[in-house]
Amino acid sequence: MKIAEKHRAARQHILEAARPLIGQRGFSAVGLAQILEVAGIPKGSFYHYFESKEAFGEALLQTYIDDYLIKMDDILGNDDENAAQRITRYCQFWRDTHIEGQIGNKCLIVKLAAEVSDLSERMRAILDVGTRTVIDRISTVIARGQEEGSIGSTQSALMLAASLYQLWLGSTLMVKITHSSPPFDHAWEASRLLLEI
Repeated sequence: MKIAEKHRAARQHILEAARPLIGQRGFSAVGLAQILEVAGIPKGSFYHYFESKEAFGEALLQTYIDDYLIKMDDILGNDDENAAQRITRYCQFWRDTHIEGQIGNKCLIVKLAAEVSDLSERMRAILDVGTRTVIDRISTVIARGQEEGSIGSTQSALMLAASLYQLWLGSTLMVKITHSSPPFDHAWEASRLLLEI
């Protein structure tokens, strides 16, 4: 393996190892020593892989968003299902990720958005582009559903997608606050009414 490939692999390993820790504790609450410890990287080598903790945070968020979009494409891109079925599977995926204790897979956008948006303009911008991309992909599926008739609402597909995404972000916060799943039940019922499915 070439030196550049080893460097990339070590950098990716740090991001993957630290993600559950950041997902549990938040960005500011986790120090560099904890990141290096969980990754099994010698102390003092962090700056060999990242210019700063902020640069680490940027890479962490971008990697999370890239991975999330791949999962999303897998769910929403199934041509064997109509659009309403795809949206249903996406909502179920969202619910399952947060209810079944998959700590490393929980939404970093929900966990970090309020915290890092005030700390780092670059991290905020990554979140902004990422969430707009998610909404655009949902919008595309909703528009298809409107065309095929599986989604009855005639409202703007983009407005419906933004509302749906924001509804599920909010319900995820409520699940965290209440430590119970009814907010997802409410979000699903509201989603069905919103989309008319």
